[in-house]
Amino acid sequence: MRTIENFILKIGQVDRRWIFIILALVVIIPIINPIGMPIRPTETTQVVYDAIEDLPPNSNVLVSVEYSPSTKPENHPMTISILRHLFRNDHKVFVTCLWPDGQFMAQDALKQVAKEEFGKVYGVDYVFLGFRPGNEAVVKGIVSNIRKLYTVDVYQTKIDEIPLMDGITNFSDFAFLFSSSAGFPGTIEWVQYAADPTGVPMSSGVTSIQVNEVMPYVQAGQMKGVLAGMPGAAEYEALIGQKGSATSGMDAQSVAHLVIVLFIFLGNAAYFIERKRSRKY
Repeated sequence: MRTIENFILKIGQVDRRWIFIILALVVIIPIINPIGMPIRPTETTQVVYDAIEDLPPNSNVLVSVEYSPSTKPENHPMTISILRHLFRNDHKVFVTCLWPDGQFMAQDALKQVAKEEFGKVYGVDYVFLGFRPGNEAVVKGIVSNIRKLYTVDVYQTKIDEIPLMDGITNFSDFAFLFSSSAGFPGTIEWVQYAADPTGVPMSSGVTSIQVNEVMPYVQAGQMKGVLAGMPGAAEYEALIGQKGSATSGMDAQSVAHLVIVLFIFLGNAAYFIERKRSRKY
């Protein structure tokens, strides 16, 4: 018993720099090599997955990217996983951006998933319409006449020359919408000005801080589920069976929390052992 107490006392007196080094290691290692801790999808994440899984083959799906590099750890894994799910089920993907930075995020995701992983053909399997300024006015423009708002795509190709755009005139021509959002304009504007008025179903992936804002729309049935921050992104990666950066991030976060709790426990145990011994003398 005394040997254990001596060990705990040594741990309690360890130089704090060693604690920082240990914490750095338990964060870095799972990011480089994911542990694959068990992930059980929440109901809201499962609803998003089921909604996309139930879409008929070759459905037209609009994916809107509205986030910047500052929220990339949360939003980008969602975008990548959603694109993987859509392309795996052979859906036609149309990508728009309500944020200027979203154009770079979308371009990176499409390059990784559409080109490198699935070998999809641009203009036939997917089209990248890019960013247009105007916030909610852009959403209203897509609802009324997308061809008037987008005369060319992000590569300056005329819309009329893109085969996939044949028959696409407004928002009602899409079977589903997914918004990967970090704020305004984003998910709420899509619900208010597009999905709710037209009846086109939609889901969204948002940052953790936004969940409380969008949850009323989920509960009211105006949205089919929501991916809530990095945990939601990791849950979706588990559902599609392809681990990514969100899974690594959750592994690192979980292990780091366990180590912090362990150090707190040992530190308090060392304090009480030392106090007990000091009373004896």
